[in-house]
Amino acid sequence: MDKQTIKNKLYESHNSFISYLESLSEDEFLSRKNDKWTAGQQLEHIFLGVKPVSQILSFPNFILKLIWGQANRKSKSYEDLVKKYLLKLENGGRAIGRFIPKAVSIEKGLRLKGDLKNEVDKLAGKLDKLTEDDLDKYILPHPLLGKLTIREMLYFTIYHVRHHEELTKRNLK
Repeated sequence: MDKQTIKNKLYESHNSFISYLESLSEDEFLSRKNDKWTAGQQLEHIFLGVKPVSQILSFPNFILKLIWGQANRKSKSYEDLVKKYLLKLENGGRAIGRFIPKAVSIEKGLRLKGDLKNEVDKLAGKLDKLTEDDLDKYILPHPLLGKLTIREMLYFTIYHVRHHEELTKRNLK
């Protein structure tokens, strides 16, 4: 995917998730079955994942290079990145530390939807300032997947929200 496609998919996937959450009743939004996360917790988890990506992409490229280095391989395709993520999940990979959501009330959920929209806007704005080469040149840390190129991190961000939308739907059945 090129930058514009990535940007479009970021908006499309996050808007889809937010629209789905807005279609839920208060009871559905707060419902917790089989010790799974509520829809609100899924929302907070997605926000907690998008925010640091946006923040890190605020750094100048030389800082990214200094802290995490440069890629020594080509970026994986979207499909290959998704396969890697799903394999990690199959092998027991789970959210850790600051990415584990707390309880989310209806009021907090309303704030989080707005915060997530703003963070996706910021991320899209940061993407505009990067070149296609930058996306494949600089690497970022991912707590489950290890070192990812910026392009791969954006692929993950697109897939991650879709994955959690599906989990939310499945948990409410």
